[in-house]
Formats: sequence, C-alpha cells, structure tokens
Amino acid sequence: MFETHLLEGKRFLVTGGGTGLGKSMTRRFLELGAEVAIVGRRKSVLDETAEELTKATGGKVKAYELDIRMADQIEKVIDQIWTAGPLDGLVNNAAGNIISRTEDLSPRGFDAVANIVLHGTFYVTNAVGKRWIAGGHKGTVLSIVATWVWTGSPFVTPSSMSKAGVAAMTKGLAVEWGPKGIRLNAIAPGPFRVENSVARGSWSMAGGTLATDKIPMRRNGDRSELANLAVFLLSDQCAYINGEVIALDGGQWLNNPGTFARYSNLNDDDWMQLRTQSWRNGGERAMPSV
Repeated sequence: MFETHLLEGKRFLVTGGGTGLGKSMTRRFLELGAEVAIVGRRKSVLDETAEELTKATGGKVKAYELDIRMADQIEKVIDQIWTAGPLDGLVNNAAGNIISRTEDLSPRGFDAVANIVLHGTFYVTNAVGKRWIAGGHKGTVLSIVATWVWTGSPFVTPSSMSKAGVAAMTKGLAVEWGPKGIRLNAIAPGPFRVENSVARGSWSMAGGTLATDKIPMRRNGDRSELANLAVFLLSDQCAYINGEVIALDGGQWLNNPGTFARYSNLNDDDWMQLRTQSWRNGGERAMPSV
C-alpha cells in the first residue's frame, strides 16, 4: 500500500517532530507526498530537522515553536497552520518521562510529565478536533502511547497514568467524534532504536547493554516499522479502523509486566546512580524529584 503518492495532498501535524520517533514518522510522511508541520519547544532543533528532511525528501515541512503545555500557545499556532488550509491528520508524539521510585516524586515531578503527556495531548487534540468539526472536515488523530496502558509499569507512574489517559481519550473520542468523520487510533511502541540511544527506556543498568531478553522477537524495533504503521493508520486505505490501540513491540508486553519492572532489583546506590543519568532520545529521563 506504500505507493509513492499515497499521502499526496494530505497535511499532517506532528508534535515532538524534531527528533527521535517523531522525526522518523515525519520523514516517511514526506516521502509519501504529505506536507508536514512539526512543533516542539526547541526551535533551532526543529529548523535543523526541517532543513534536513526537505533536502532528503524534497517534501514540504514547516517548523513551529510550541510548548504543548500551554493551551493559549496551541490555539495561536494551530491558527497559523490553518491559514494554509485544514489539517488532515494529527500525530500526538510529544512526551516526557521520569524514571524514579514513586515515593521519591514530588507533585512538581509528577506534573512535569502529566502536563505534557496528558494535558498537552488533550489540548492539541481538542484544538484540532474542534476546528475540524466547525468546518465540517474529516480528520485522523494518531497518538503514541505505551504498552503499559494495559499493564501499568513500575517506576514511571506519571507516564503510566498519563498514557492510560490518552488511550482512554482515543477510545472515547472515537465514539464521540466518529459520526463527524473524525477517527482516533494509537500505537503502543515497545523499545525502539533512536539515533544513538533507545527510546522507551530499554537501557539496562547491567553493563549498559540493550535489554531484549523479555522481547519474544529478541530485538528492538526499527524506526521504519513504526513510521509505516503510522502511515497505515493515517491513510485512507484503512479508514474503518477507529478507537484502536495497537502494540508494536515484538510481543514484549505479553511477556513482561512493564518495561521498567527489572528496576525492582535496584538498591539505594543504584537509584542514586540512575538519578544522575538521562536519556534525551525518546523523551526518557532519569532525574531527581523536582
């Protein structure tokens, strides 16, 4: 189905589109003919990505600085995007995470994640959705969640709770907005290799090796696999899929009680070490409570 002009004439918005999985999806959309707007908090990174992907694909991508925690900013940026015409699809990809024992989290630490993953995702979805409804346009929303929407996951409670909320939004709005020609779906990725790191926290404390022993396919995902599934769900070729959350994790969630369950074996010294490290790719961070 991935013919060259599959997405020609489509206009998509990708939050967190400047790096990682968002960048990979954006590139694939451009390759198949879509125009893409990418948003994020670091305009310099977005501009570099836009220039790189324009040269690589010949497609049209435009960058907008946006903090999705700020509802008023969202309205202004969506208005700017809409001046060239309505969007056809929205990809809720922006995220953040804190790997921490829950008892070490402060309210501000919890909010640092929930304000992006839960609140920000809703703000953007509602801003785009109400414009589709007002204009009588059809549209598709695709959200990137995680497999712990089904299992929960220790040590990432703010993300686990927030991603579960996004999955609930996906199912609820699929029913509410379906009659208006708007459908919503979500992808729940497992560990994916992103640039020089691995998204979704598959980095092991033991020797810095990639943890694939709990993945039945014994490997991490390739970014192209996620990008192709995103294309599939956003395209008109399977427009009867609505309200689904699809795992793309090599079967990991069926074989493992949450990505971070292995951290149950860490002692206090291990946690102190972990709290000094961070993974910038994929939005995963280990940090002290704030």
